[in-house]
Amino acid sequence: MDPKGNEAAQGEPGEIVVRSINMMDGYFEGPETTAETIRDGWLHTGDLARQDARGFLYIVDRAKDMIISGGFNIYPREVEDVLFEHPAVKEVAVIGVPDAKWGEAVKAVVVLHEGKGVTEGELIAFVKARKGKLVAPKSVEFWNSIPLTSLGKVDKKKIREPFWRDRESRV
Repeated sequence: MDPKGNEAAQGEPGEIVVRSINMMDGYFEGPETTAETIRDGWLHTGDLARQDARGFLYIVDRAKDMIISGGFNIYPREVEDVLFEHPAVKEVAVIGVPDAKWGEAVKAVVVLHEGKGVTEGELIAFVKARKGKLVAPKSVEFWNSIPLTSLGKVDKKKIREPFWRDRESRV
């Protein structure tokens, strides 16, 4: 579905929503979370995907990770996929950070392979050449490690926190 609750056009990203007789009723003692997740009988997964002509879905990203910069939707996974192609990049997480003019700006947090080197400018140019200026990170930080959740997934909430701390709005 698109953000207005209509079926997304073929090839356009939209949120995967499902409805069935054996769908969950809600979250235990979580009426607010249930109301956010189940709307009009549809379970909103939070996953964004594109559908091809044969009906196959291709996951684009998580809705909560999408970056909105100057009114454009930027999917961190697309940027991460490009950065992973660079031979110096071992790990990467792409997030939106506050930007006074655009709302959010694309930032990459990168861990390099031992003994490899690359500059912030080189990585930005690398993405720009493959995906264009709009999607390319506006900044890159080099970290020693990327924080993970207890399930071993990249903890984007923890990565975003220092950039959004003490801000009334998260966009």
